[in-house]
Amino acid sequence: MARETHQERAQIPRKQLQKTFCSITALIPLLFVITIIVPFFIMMGESSNPKSTYLKYSTVTGYFEQDDPNTEPRGYDFASHNFGLIERAYDTDDLFDPHHEKTQWQRFHFHLNEMNTHAPPGVQFKVLYLGRHGQGYHNVAEALYGTKAWDCYWAAKDGDGNMTWFDALLTPAGIAQASHANAFWRSLTADQKIPLPQSYYSSPLLRCLATAHITFSGLPHSESSPFVPTIKEMLREVMGVHTCDRRSTKSVIAKAYPGWLFEEGFAEDDLLWVPDLRETNAAMLVRARKAMDDIFSDDPNTHISISSHSGMIASLLEFLGHREFGLGTGQVIPVLVKAERVLGKLPASGETPWEKVDLCSEPPDMLPN
Repeated sequence: MARETHQERAQIPRKQLQKTFCSITALIPLLFVITIIVPFFIMMGESSNPKSTYLKYSTVTGYFEQDDPNTEPRGYDFASHNFGLIERAYDTDDLFDPHHEKTQWQRFHFHLNEMNTHAPPGVQFKVLYLGRHGQGYHNVAEALYGTKAWDCYWAAKDGDGNMTWFDALLTPAGIAQASHANAFWRSLTADQKIPLPQSYYSSPLLRCLATAHITFSGLPHSESSPFVPTIKEMLREVMGVHTCDRRSTKSVIAKAYPGWLFEEGFAEDDLLWVPDLRETNAAMLVRARKAMDDIFSDDPNTHISISSHSGMIASLLEFLGHREFGLGTGQVIPVLVKAERVLGKLPASGETPWEKVDLCSEPPDMLPN
């Protein structure tokens, strides 16, 4: 057998090295796929399927008389009870008011700010001032004809020849109620140092817009929180059949209240009101969630004014876990709300169809209530 030459022996490791290098080179694309491409697609999959969350709401009790079961709603006047703010101590008083010089509203405002400052991630607190509009002509008509005759016949009409209640305007009494609220806010800002709302929202119905305008115009608003309401469809009264709850066009509203803001997507014509179906309580609660989700998701402010209606405010209170508390025209109820973003899917609300209303074909006699 011929012996290997020195040159041949030297070529053997070189060939093995080349073979090894080629193997490593072939592995590089595979390693790139494993270490870079695969994790990238995993992350893309996770980002395209984020964990579901929703806002869970509750009323924080112990701050306002209206959430106390012992407080009688009938005849309760917010202006005679300092908005219902309970005279009490807070655990932040030693820090903020060691010499007992601050008002109840100043101490509450500081306490609320501390609650938000030290709240866990995903938790926020807001004070909602839920105000019912002043008396409108539809309220006068219902009192005149009686609730049964109103629901059966008159509510579906635009008026009776003496009064018009389509998108009802305020009566002189309703204007006086809103003026009373304005005077109360003015005195409270001067004497109690109550903070004015930082954000303002209103139903698009004219009686609410007028109530908000009269209530908050001319008050000492700060430059950072001017009185520029946002008009939201979800804050409307129970929709359908009753013409007092059918709104005017966007153009009419904009002309009457120039500079006010419309929420995104606000239509020129009323696309929500129908003449033959009436919104149910279940549907109202779904609408209450939409309104709250919009405000709590998009508005960082703490003190919020909402100008709305008796039916919508009742639904908001129920949705927020507040006790039932009926409001007279022109009345306001403050609610301290906790909103917590929680993991999971929002519980299904199910179908919320509107209900058919049986109307009278002719004006009925005065029916007993």
